[in-house]
Amino acid sequence: MSKLYPLHLCGVTKSPIWGGTRLIRDWNKSSDAETVGESWELTVREKEKCVIENGDLCGKTLDEAIALFGDAITGGGFGADDFPLLIKLIDAEDDLSVQVHPDDAYAARVENDRGKTEMWYVVDAAEGAELICGLADGVTREDYAKAVKAGDVMSALKRQKVAVGETYFIPAGLPHAIGKGILIAEIQQNCDRTYRVYDYDRRQPDGSLRELHVEKALDVIRPFTDAEIEAIRYAKASSDFERARLLAHCEFFRVEKLTVENDAVSIPDGGMRHLLCLSGELRLCCDGAAYVIAKGESWLLPATLSGVTVEGDATLLISSVG
Repeated sequence: MSKLYPLHLCGVTKSPIWGGTRLIRDWNKSSDAETVGESWELTVREKEKCVIENGDLCGKTLDEAIALFGDAITGGGFGADDFPLLIKLIDAEDDLSVQVHPDDAYAARVENDRGKTEMWYVVDAAEGAELICGLADGVTREDYAKAVKAGDVMSALKRQKVAVGETYFIPAGLPHAIGKGILIAEIQQNCDRTYRVYDYDRRQPDGSLRELHVEKALDVIRPFTDAEIEAIRYAKASSDFERARLLAHCEFFRVEKLTVENDAVSIPDGGMRHLLCLSGELRLCCDGAAYVIAKGESWLLPATLSGVTVEGDATLLISSVG
């Protein structure tokens, strides 16, 4: 069996009706479609599987590599069948539908699935771009239910102007939507369970309206205070210092933004780590070998790899299991 090494991953692209062209034009993502709305950068699912693009494992899917190496890749606690992370790049050429996700308890009881907590890092945004993040100030679940009944859902939701470099943490139960002109990196639980609240009466290519999930959304939606969201976002942070240097360290994932400016920087050891290059180019050094990482690329560091360093001029998101 070959020795493990940094794995260059090829993700899975999708072309929903709201997708744009930035991921093809500026991020080197390929698709048979003219637009790409999502690139699933780290995915181990039944229908969506990352493929390894380098070394002895080239051409194998990530789940096949996990079947061969097991805990040496994952670090233990999970395998391909219960892989916990899903990481995407999302390009919104148009507004996405307003959605809400269930938590683990509701999803297990109603859907035989896990729940979905996620976070967004704003990579790019048009001037004046907005997203929806939560219920409007003072709006209760009962107020939201009345707005749904009156056909005035948008009045119950909070709109927020965005800027590049901001992070938004989206716990299960918080209504949300990415707005037109925004490109984000999304780190989430490995679940694609979405309750669609509102879709602007938008029609699909065949003329049909997309399904809404009004009753289930009402079951799980609730207001959050900023303090509650921050408590969930940093539930596993050990100190104020750790909170200050991380984008999130919750029950489900840990995410760090790393800016490299020519000096060699060490990647933290311990567990499986996913690197998503948001800008620039890096040289990654490991076990005497060097690898070039460019903007838009995803690399997975197996758990057994240590002493990994990067040098160059770039920005990375480093994600691992919480």
